[in-house]
Amino acid sequence: MARAAESGLQRPDDHIIVLFGSTGDLAKRKLIPGLFRLAKAGLMPRQFRIIGTAPPFFAKTTDEFRAFARASVETFGQGTIDEKEWEDFAAKISFAPAELGDEDALRAEVARARSEIGTGVRLLHHLAVPPHAFGSMVELLGVAELVNNARVVCEKPFGTDLHSAQELNRQLRSHFDESQIFRIDHFLGKESVDNVLALRFANGLFEPIWNRDNVSYIQIDVPEKISIEGRAAFFEETGAFRDMVVTHLFQVLGVVAMEPPVSLDAKPLRDEMVKVFESMNPIDVGQVVRGQYEGYLDEPGVSPYSQAETFVALQCEVDNWRWKGVPFFLRTGKCMAESRQVITIGFREPVMRIFPGDMGVRGRRGNKLVIDFADPGSIDLHFFAKLPGPQMRLGNAQMSFSYEDSFSSSHNLQGYEQLILNAMIGNQALFTRSDGIERLWEISQPLLSAPPPVEIYERGSWGPETVDELVSPFHWFLPE
Repeated sequence: MARAAESGLQRPDDHIIVLFGSTGDLAKRKLIPGLFRLAKAGLMPRQFRIIGTAPPFFAKTTDEFRAFARASVETFGQGTIDEKEWEDFAAKISFAPAELGDEDALRAEVARARSEIGTGVRLLHHLAVPPHAFGSMVELLGVAELVNNARVVCEKPFGTDLHSAQELNRQLRSHFDESQIFRIDHFLGKESVDNVLALRFANGLFEPIWNRDNVSYIQIDVPEKISIEGRAAFFEETGAFRDMVVTHLFQVLGVVAMEPPVSLDAKPLRDEMVKVFESMNPIDVGQVVRGQYEGYLDEPGVSPYSQAETFVALQCEVDNWRWKGVPFFLRTGKCMAESRQVITIGFREPVMRIFPGDMGVRGRRGNKLVIDFADPGSIDLHFFAKLPGPQMRLGNAQMSFSYEDSFSSSHNLQGYEQLILNAMIGNQALFTRSDGIERLWEISQPLLSAPPPVEIYERGSWGPETVDELVSPFHWFLPE
């Protein structure tokens, strides 16, 4: 990865980073390895401290937390660990237990870190906690007087419905203003999702045809092979729709469907995203398929009568000048045939078919732009070309761009790394805004109020059979 001086990036101000939920799965898999990688790249502040915190029941000593962090980087980090780099990083790590009503240890540890770094140091609080714990953590920060010169990163899902999202926004605004609040969705930090902006707005080739006159449908498909992996308590509370659609898939839809912003600064970019959400019609429950993989009810901690969905597919509409009448199909689920992250733009057929037998092209794949936004990412244009021979017969053809083959992967930042860096710098462009997330919960209310019953699907499949009826007369791009 390029170091800060080589990339032209300005390093963030000196920071104290407080990780709430620091002993949890997200911190172990993403946050701690990401912070170490930023440090290796020279993208962390010149002076920084990382304070892990959790309720006293989960408390660790500083030495135990450093060992936990080392194991996290060894298991989930990228590349080898240079011992000198690790020693320098570990020396900046400490732990202090905290919960509402017992803030003294955390307050003292922050004061100690401030005294070591000096005046003017910023605070970055990362709330890697479940939605029901957000309110108490925000109140803790207020009581402990840790809100001045501070920013707060809130994990998804941001609330579980419109009322809870509004209440969480109210709690946050009682201690922070909107410029200090960073609602994170790591999909928006992906290089390949951000590349949709470059593809559309840096090239005169695609933007003129990116509309209802030329596009038949759009699919955003994020199947996962993994099961709920022991997260029954979380999944029973949220389900696939709250966990994946309101956050990740709707945000990707916003990037795909937005109008050109006047710049890529935070306000104009997020203004255009919110305009998309304001244009979306409330979800039609009749255009939703909910599923549950075989054996889910046998997972530890799952109710034998659970109706929590491990799969959801739906059609939604963006009712504006550009997209009126174009269906957006979204699908995601656990225990599916593959783990993929794919945007498919299906273009309209030519007005007249002049090629004999062109409808009989085997495995008809043409007329599509396919963006694979799983790291490292790729873009494929599927079209028809003449097969060699004396007859005019068509075959499937493809032009491809691959990040891995076209650019050095060592320069790539993972989603969380990009977003943590942006939060330290204060750039909110790739973070969701309060009015946007509240609007998404508002259009979701019909489904949350009257969800259709779940349909059982086989592990390793592409979901319930009715998902094919949902997209008819079109077809899912996956499986290829």
